[in-house]
Amino acid sequence: MNLIHVIVLAIIEGITEFLPVSSTGHMVIASSLMGIGTDDFVKLFEVVIQLGAILSVVILYFKRFFRSLDFYFKLVVGVIPAVIVGVLLKKHIDKLLESPLVVAFSLLIGGVILLFVDKWFNKSTVKEETQISYATALKVGVFQCLAVIPGVSRSAATIVGGMSQKLTRTAAAEFSFFLAVPTMLGATLKEIWDFHKDHTPLFTGDQVKFLIIGNIIAFIVAMLAIKSFITFLERKGFRLFGWYRIIVGIVIIGLILSGHQLQIN
Repeated sequence: MNLIHVIVLAIIEGITEFLPVSSTGHMVIASSLMGIGTDDFVKLFEVVIQLGAILSVVILYFKRFFRSLDFYFKLVVGVIPAVIVGVLLKKHIDKLLESPLVVAFSLLIGGVILLFVDKWFNKSTVKEETQISYATALKVGVFQCLAVIPGVSRSAATIVGGMSQKLTRTAAAEFSFFLAVPTMLGATLKEIWDFHKDHTPLFTGDQVKFLIIGNIIAFIVAMLAIKSFITFLERKGFRLFGWYRIIVGIVIIGLILSGHQLQIN
């Protein structure tokens, strides 16, 4: 892994983490085309740069994060299903499902769903986070568990889950951003802890540099992506993202059929 790899992967993370297009699918393609291996640090890097991405959410929605304790209670309720699945089932699910072909089909199926989701859930009544009940937060959290399947996209799962509970497109997307903060922070800390158990010292000088650069880039790009995404969503909806997912899924299948050895880190 070199500096060019770091920059490319961080840009991909920043763009795709909060869009309903699957950051995993894009990492699979990018890592394969750049010939990046799947050593422990590469796996760690692709998770830890999420810190930069989630920091962008906190900065962009700073006032929301300090408005009331009720906000935090809803996030706790929403993240409980993911914690349960992560502790009890994720390793077993990963062994069964982590393959490039699963990513490709998840992208395709999710893409088809996004083509119609605006029509399916077009009677929204919940326009902002303060109107979200604890029961709704829990249900959206259950949808988030679908993201253990590679290629589903945490963002897509939670946004569709929110819209199914009568959240507007914007409200569903923003609650998905908020829910990402504790979810991704927990996943990042766990990844660092697991890496720590097998590596002493924890990081080399170059690795620290790569992590700092990666997080800064992911932070900047994610801020731009979130702003653009919300603006686009309010005007156009999810149909374009559906077609995009379908194209990416077909690209992954094409790479597999052409003999590329794709791996999920």
